Amino acid sequence: MDVTAVGLHRVLEPAGVLPQAARRLDSDPRIRPDEVRVRVERLNLDAASYRQLHTAHGGDPGAIRDEVLAIISERGKMHNPVTGSGGMLVGVVDEAGPRSPLGLKPGDRIATLVSLTLTPLAVDDGLARWDGRSEQIPTSGHAILFARSIAAVLPADLPVPLALSVMDVCGAPALTSRVVAGLDAPVVAVLGAAGKSGSLSLAAARRAGAARTIGLVPTEEEERRLAATGLADRVVRADARDPVAVATALGEPADVTVVCVDVPGCEHGAILATAPGGTVVFFSMATSFPAAALGAEGLAADVTMLVGNGYVPGHAELALDLLRGEPGVRALFTAREGRSSAE
Repeated sequence: MDVTAVGLHRVLEPAGVLPQAARRLDSDPRIRPDEVRVRVERLNLDAASYRQLHTAHGGDPGAIRDEVLAIISERGKMHNPVTGSGGMLVGVVDEAGPRSPLGLKPGDRIATLVSLTLTPLAVDDGLARWDGRSEQIPTSGHAILFARSIAAVLPADLPVPLALSVMDVCGAPALTSRVVAGLDAPVVAVLGAAGKSGSLSLAAARRAGAARTIGLVPTEEEERRLAATGLADRVVRADARDPVAVATALGEPADVTVVCVDVPGCEHGAILATAPGGTVVFFSMATSFPAAALGAEGLAADVTMLVGNGYVPGHAELALDLLRGEPGVRALFTAREGRSSAE
């Protein structure tokens, strides 16, 4: 195996692990022939990570900013030690090695479609332009992409923050589409349906042939906003952490349940919401996979459980097409701009 292709040479400690599992990476800006250096313009923290930071610091934006800066400085990457998650970034290609297979050239404005937990990163402005109140962080610095990294050139027809928000969760609608398309007109339930990945997953399910879509949300405000978009045939309200409340709200179980909730404790509700022989797609970094596996066993639930790993071929193009073609999706994304997901 070519160790540079997966970034093994950038691991400082512990030795022998891949970059995502490493405690610390080497963010030296000098690139190898198959690497790409990106001038960073904006980071996007994943929702679970930002929520944890927001909660841990009582919403204090200065404390949130200081911790993110400390993580990047200490680890050479943005890898939240509590949630184990990171996010992604937008930047401009500074230099592409002659053997890089990514097809990028200097001057390309790109979004990385691999996690910040495995991306060597350094910032040089102390995050001074970030107010700590949102997942998106304007900053400057550099990041390194490996030969097996994934990146996409940003579309010219969308504002950068909007495109970044979509690409951050583009794996969710792509995997939802794949699962739904392989079934005969299934009923699809999405937990966390008014969020970024949830709204895209609803739209993807309908396009892929779902007979009926159900969106579950936690608050009256989100119920009202989601109902206004028409993305779900039915909108229900319940705390996704309460298994009985989830099952009661849905009534009849779904053939496919997609979990897009950025808080822990939603595994058992998703299992109860799914019909025997059905499929649960866990697309949240807050998911406890031992809780999911043991919960399904304890409930004698014959369900297939899938881990959404964030990559499906063509995922960015599919998500951007949904944003452009579904007014309801765009309305929800636009409404979220400027608001913290932890509010």
